[in-house]
Amino acid sequence: MRPNCSPIIAKLHNLSRVLVRVCSLALLLDCLLPMAAARPPAAAELESAVKWASTNWGQGSVPPFSFIYGGAASSQLIKTWKVVRVSKVLDALRREETLTYSDPKTGLEVRAVVVHYRDFPTIEWTLYFKNLGTNDAPILEQIAALDIRLKHGGGGSNEFVLHHNAGSWPGAASYAPYETPLPAGFLKRLSAAGGRPTNTDLSYFNLAWGRAGAIIVVGWPGQWEAQFHRDDRNGLHVSCGQQLTHLKLHPNEEIRTPLVVLQFWEGDWSEAQNVWRRWMVKHNLPKPGGRPLAPMFSGQSGYCNSWMYEATEENQKSFIDRFLELGTRIDHWWMDTGWYYTQGVPETQMTDEMKALQKEGRLWEKFGLWDFNRRRFPAGIRGISDYAHSKGVKTILWFEPERVTPGSWPEKAHPEWCLSATTTDQKLLNLGHPEARQWVTDRIHQVLTEQGIDVYRSDFNMDPLDHWRQNDPPDRQGITENHWVSGYLNFWDELLRRNPNLLIDSCASGGRRNDLETMRRAIPLWKCDYAIEPVGMQCQTYGLAQWLPYFGNAGGQLDPYVFRSNMFPAITKGAWEDRTETRDVRRTDLDYELLRRLIGQWRQIAPNFLADYYPLTPYSLSRTNVWIAWQFDSPELGEGFVQAFRRPGAEAFRQLQLRGLEPAAQYELIDFDVPGTTQATGRVLMEIGLGLNLENRPDAAVIKYKKVL
Repeated sequence: MRPNCSPIIAKLHNLSRVLVRVCSLALLLDCLLPMAAARPPAAAELESAVKWASTNWGQGSVPPFSFIYGGAASSQLIKTWKVVRVSKVLDALRREETLTYSDPKTGLEVRAVVVHYRDFPTIEWTLYFKNLGTNDAPILEQIAALDIRLKHGGGGSNEFVLHHNAGSWPGAASYAPYETPLPAGFLKRLSAAGGRPTNTDLSYFNLAWGRAGAIIVVGWPGQWEAQFHRDDRNGLHVSCGQQLTHLKLHPNEEIRTPLVVLQFWEGDWSEAQNVWRRWMVKHNLPKPGGRPLAPMFSGQSGYCNSWMYEATEENQKSFIDRFLELGTRIDHWWMDTGWYYTQGVPETQMTDEMKALQKEGRLWEKFGLWDFNRRRFPAGIRGISDYAHSKGVKTILWFEPERVTPGSWPEKAHPEWCLSATTTDQKLLNLGHPEARQWVTDRIHQVLTEQGIDVYRSDFNMDPLDHWRQNDPPDRQGITENHWVSGYLNFWDELLRRNPNLLIDSCASGGRRNDLETMRRAIPLWKCDYAIEPVGMQCQTYGLAQWLPYFGNAGGQLDPYVFRSNMFPAITKGAWEDRTETRDVRRTDLDYELLRRLIGQWRQIAPNFLADYYPLTPYSLSRTNVWIAWQFDSPELGEGFVQAFRRPGAEAFRQLQLRGLEPAAQYELIDFDVPGTTQATGRVLMEIGLGLNLENRPDAAVIKYKKVL
């Protein structure tokens, strides 16, 4: 791989190697994307958010939600209800306003908790419905947490266009970006599938109308639905919420709606995505112990031990040692499924304490689900954790507490805690049941603290929707899901309250529970179960990085093209597969110098994964004749990097116009595959471009840059 140099530009800039050149007009048009400099939110955008909030949440306004109560529309009902406003300052950048609407006839209370941001053009809210009456409330249905009507200024250039993404499933097209025009009379529906929120569609949208728009996000770890319904003129009706609500509330019972976030923008829709990413990093990304998340390289034995079904304390320690001996510093040691007993502890392996509890019939209250296999781990997982910690390595441990296997302790001891469905024999632990939630919270907390675990890896390999809906009476449709979702969030909040340094990894069959409420509490270290080939991994990064700044995955051969396709903020390595066999770090004949070099390159660029993100080429799943590339840029630091991939049938040369740079600044560029450095101005890199000539089929380049003048 070598850069393609233009003699004219090389002469102008007096560079021995230059990575820019003027390309043909056809090639320039092919790779051109709108160019915009990185920036904080504009004053006009902040003003738009304030104006919108005043219009829709201000005194005497019609609030931006809707429901039907006792057969009557909320838009008519709440005009006659008492409204109380209470405001408080959360911190220097956020103000919370609570509006309480009270029905004097039935005692229904609707509480809207609205958060206004001072540093971003963002407003968010969640609704709570509570029956303060002494009788069951009338039917409450069709609850839309967001119900608004928008208008554009007219003309073709101002038409509504919806930017959205696929969710996660075991396929290369996970997180694929879509652009859907919304012509007159058109209705676009998007939703979760099976009850896991990002199973088919991401619940994050960017709605554009000309040079303005709004990001609209639904935070609901359940079955949400969003509708974008265009009228016959220039209007658009947008609504979203829990997909099914038709229920009565018992006295003193409360439910909630999905979290709704609106973020307003002007200018370029793709640049607005960076304002969103910055808001995510500053106000949402978990900060264990109050510290910002750092890039994470994890090691694991993975396929070598059939995940953890063949793992022992001894071989886990030896794997940790092996990674460290190789000079591949690992930040975390990842222990996945298979470390526990599935049904019970053999009598011969019980401690005196366990035997005493068994006589009292209380054994599984303490040593229930998620007890480590004492034959393979005589000192518990703690033996591995203490050893890892002594080496400066943190630990990750896998759980799946919400799925109840037939014959397991919760099903036998507390069937009232378990939700059944006719579509599967798997039960669902009912997190809406206070006693079940208390037990699982205490049990997971106990394991995490006693075993010295730093990262709680929470998997969820089942669709819960049938379990919810098959347990709803006809006049209580949606109630089981609603209480379950509230219980799930309470469960994680309590774990985090008890363990301030804890980090949670949300997996759910690989990225199927990445809604905003979950992402405020967790990160997806395993973004998709499809992690088997590089094109899919490239395309997943292309789409997901628009919305989530921090994510990870594992897999791939020990090969630069494959490894670079698997470069994320968090990476995991344990085994590399080629065409004939699985290879792991116990082998002595692998190219460990290459491994160390690739990991070292990742460490050089990894901090900037949380910076601004720019796609530099169109999205494509083609495995033949295309390039795909993107850029992460930190304007505050004056640095960033480009990842570019030439697929097998593509031409060797590609011109990439960078974005977000200072036109007059001089940048030093380092191609990880070419000795030495080059320099070019931001203007040249953005207007003419970064030219790459990759020799191999396929091939990959990583170019790091930093402002020097």
